[in-house]
Amino acid sequence: MSVDDLTLCIDCGGGGIKASVFDSFGNRSGPALRTPTPYPLPPSLLVEVICDLAEQLPSSTRCTVGMPGMIRHGRVIATPHYITKDGPRSKVLPDLKEMWRSFDMRRAVSDALQIPVLVLNDAEVAGAGVITGAGLEMIITLGTGLGNAIFDNGVLAPHQEVSQGFVRWGLTYDDYIGEHERLRLGDAHWSRRVRRVVEGLRPVFLWDRLYLGGGNSQRITLPNLAKMGDDITIVPNQAGTFGGVRAWEYASTAD
Repeated sequence: MSVDDLTLCIDCGGGGIKASVFDSFGNRSGPALRTPTPYPLPPSLLVEVICDLAEQLPSSTRCTVGMPGMIRHGRVIATPHYITKDGPRSKVLPDLKEMWRSFDMRRAVSDALQIPVLVLNDAEVAGAGVITGAGLEMIITLGTGLGNAIFDNGVLAPHQEVSQGFVRWGLTYDDYIGEHERLRLGDAHWSRRVRRVVEGLRPVFLWDRLYLGGGNSQRITLPNLAKMGDDITIVPNQAGTFGGVRAWEYASTAD
């Protein structure tokens, strides 16, 4: 990548889709854009939204798309929000679920933008923006739901969709510490749940460093954060966009 190359970074969330362009040093070139995620959301509409955002930004030589769910080699194996009628926690539409199954998002966006495209899970993109490359590093993103990614000495590990696992009372991690529960419980009670999740996942992954990112990581109360351990680092939500530049360093392990 030359110093003149620009990366279009798209962060697709359950509530909003963000776009920015960064140079090879991670400096933003142009405005940071955000548009609400439309529902219902077939693949063709998401590609259209990405193209609309790209038209408002400087021309780029490549594009990184981070989106929720299980992504393999640019294909959507499963995605939790975009298969619903009205967004997270609303009715799943079977026809929409089938549209997304094995959809080649990388090819669709690349054909539309006419540039190389990398499509990863959104937490993998965020992790690429913060890891040091030393030891086993895990990132958990806290937003609409829970995202996660693991890097071992800078190598992206095969994705595990922790968000769909069950944690308590038959609830998935998305159900247990998603945005809807934060709003219902308040930050203090919700933060205790986050701490409980971290304590439960620690013996499973035995990370050297855990990063907590996403829009809600800043809402974890200090008393609960202090009890989580000194191997925990809070990272800014912007990692989800500028991580799109560094994500190309790990493309060979994820693609």
